[in-house]
Amino acid sequence: MAPPSNEESELQTLNPTIIPGLPNDLASLILIFVPYSHHSRLKSICKSWNLFYSSKSIISLREKHHLPSPLLCIFPQDPLISSPYLFDPINLAWCPLPPMPCNPHVYGLCNFTSICVGPYLYVLGGSLFDTRSFPLDYPCPSSSVFRFDFVNFMWEMLSPMINPRGSFACGAMLDKIVVAGGGSRHTMFGAAGSRMSSVEMYDIGKDEWVSLDGLPRFRAGCVGFFVGNGGEEREREREREFWVMGGYGESRTVSGVFPVDQYYRDVVVMEMKNGGGGKWRELGDMWEEGERWRLGKIVVVEDDGPSDAPAVFMLDRGDIFRYKMASNGWIKETSLPRKTSDEASLGFVALDGELHVMTHLSGVKSKECQRLRQQKRSATILIQIYHPRKKSWRSVTTKPPFHHPLDFKTTVMCTIRL
Repeated sequence: MAPPSNEESELQTLNPTIIPGLPNDLASLILIFVPYSHHSRLKSICKSWNLFYSSKSIISLREKHHLPSPLLCIFPQDPLISSPYLFDPINLAWCPLPPMPCNPHVYGLCNFTSICVGPYLYVLGGSLFDTRSFPLDYPCPSSSVFRFDFVNFMWEMLSPMINPRGSFACGAMLDKIVVAGGGSRHTMFGAAGSRMSSVEMYDIGKDEWVSLDGLPRFRAGCVGFFVGNGGEEREREREREFWVMGGYGESRTVSGVFPVDQYYRDVVVMEMKNGGGGKWRELGDMWEEGERWRLGKIVVVEDDGPSDAPAVFMLDRGDIFRYKMASNGWIKETSLPRKTSDEASLGFVALDGELHVMTHLSGVKSKECQRLRQQKRSATILIQIYHPRKKSWRSVTTKPPFHHPLDFKTTVMCTIRL
């Protein structure tokens, strides 16, 4: 029998006994099978369980035994004052996380980006109000970067971005994070704020940012992802590409008064060579004039098939479209089984190879919804789940722990495996 690992040895030495009547090595093996989303509530059972689930070895042990499960990180409001949550869609369990470190001079953080790399959750940039700026009611972009370490269960502040930004494209690969475009727009102002074209790359190991070749033109409100996913050894050897889609640039006015964004229909791609950035190339428009107004909500399924190209899906007006890289166009994949009255207020996220569409039951057009609304359960969330390979739908409902309904127009979400 192989000797116990360092993590197992640490847990075996816990005192007092984890489960009476069982050796600690067997008891620890039993407890690590409990889903991560339940760990925080089990800490209050007894002192030994609190020590066990507070151990830094829990996550590495779960990885060793292939136990990590997909979780959804949800930021319902400004994370400086409101705690983010983990949601387990398999066990329908919610777990709160600590709020980010508070800065007394800023408030109203929105349009930031969250992304997970390994057991770390990153929160980058955004738009906020700063009491030290003038005028006070004018939002400004943020360059701050925070990281939540699930091993130590605490937040830490990292090196800020070179250029402050919100509403930007972001993607991660191994030990690098790339951000592109963005601006200063705040959710309180519909069509205001600056735009930018700068691109930066963050080295996780060195905790430093470097500038890359800028976008061909100013672009904010865009989405980004990497193409060329494979094993870690292949990933280091091969060239990858960073794709940026959609967004808005210049604005025009209606009747000379109301500002209206001009949305982009094109795609731009940067080649990532030897761990650094290359030049941008433009792929042209993804749809014809008049086909649609703007790019819908985008998610990327990394492990959709045997090819290196991820599957990219868009939610637009109750329909889901699949992106075809060869033709640079969209084809309809499926439609939501249960329509909503407010199609703009839908959450869309890819989790464990499936597409999750989230909405409130109060917004679903059905007799069942009307019955539930009469029972004052309007805060219940309906999750419609689509499996791209099986071409099948299923749905679940969950009651979130928030005191107010989630606004999916401003809620920020990302996925992690723990």
